[in-house]
Amino acid sequence: MSNREELLLKMYDQMFNDINRHILVIWQSISVLIGAFAILALVEKKVVPLDIATSIILLLCAWLIAHSLDASYWYNRNLVIIANIERQFLSEGDLKQIHYYFGEHRPKNKMLTHLRLQVALAFGLGSVVVLFHLFERVVPGFSAPICNFDLMRSIPYFLIIGAIIYLWRLKNKCIKKYEEFLENSPGKEISTKGIRYGSGHGFKD
Repeated sequence: MSNREELLLKMYDQMFNDINRHILVIWQSISVLIGAFAILALVEKKVVPLDIATSIILLLCAWLIAHSLDASYWYNRNLVIIANIERQFLSEGDLKQIHYYFGEHRPKNKMLTHLRLQVALAFGLGSVVVLFHLFERVVPGFSAPICNFDLMRSIPYFLIIGAIIYLWRLKNKCIKKYEEFLENSPGKEISTKGIRYGSGHGFKD
């Protein structure tokens, strides 16, 4: 085995290690749930105001989504590197004899289902908390005079706007980085004639 082949195989192993580190992050979801329950317990004991507690939980949800977006980029980028290395050793016949994934790269930085579930958890938890805050703190104030307006009540909603802007920019940045990587490192060309790429490789939802 040549030095180049040894290097490629070591890179291959390292890319898989990086993928495992980025997608096996169940603790992130668990930490968000634990944090949410802990904060709500403080609200129940009147240690933390509901407005602040809601904002903190929303921050945790945004943090989880941001981590999922970042992990998605690293997963897809490393998968491209892995496929490019496999193309150095495998032939077109191996698309059917071993696996067809190395023939085409995943399109548009498509998020893995595992990470989508974490994003769904963040959206679900955030939605429940916002609705609770809305009916507990905002709706009752609709009938009150404008002089009773409490700026604290609006903090979670300003935070939501800021989080949406930040996450949208982060998502677009990750997509651009992935497209740049594909453009500059497309890998060895290989014919995929007769291979159908669908939802199994991120080509369809």
